Amino acid sequence: MSKIQIFIGSVYGGAEQVGEILSEQLTALGHEVTLNTYARAEDLARDPDEIILLCHSNTGSGELPDNIQPLYLHLTRDYPRIAGRRYGVVNLADSSYTTFNEAGHMLDAAFEDLGAVRIGEPLVLDASSGDDAATLARDWVQDWAKLL
Repeated sequence: MSKIQIFIGSVYGGAEQVGEILSEQLTALGHEVTLNTYARAEDLARDPDEIILLCHSNTGSGELPDNIQPLYLHLTRDYPRIAGRRYGVVNLADSSYTTFNEAGHMLDAAFEDLGAVRIGEPLVLDASSGDDAATLARDWVQDWAKLL
């Protein structure tokens, strides 16, 4: 089974709750999972075989939460060597804002620009949809894990 590190970017705790759900599901499937709410540059380099799962919210202005912003800046300024690194994306956003899902696109693009390889399609949880984020996350991660 795979080692997976979940990088969480959260303002009010919603992304952290979804990250915990993802962690529980992946652990139940036999994966070794670490939750990281304050990702640092060295966390990218700790194990090149470890899969990174980005789980973050999107502020109303389309920006990343403060606790994951340093990781994004490291990716876009220091250009760490993560080519070939596998990752996934889960973004919590709200389609009532014109900046819907921009933070998700920003982090995804930063990883892609450095040669990292995204596993599957991102999960975008829309707060305005009325759908249950926990159910959507559980369903998505079951399918995502099959791609590992």
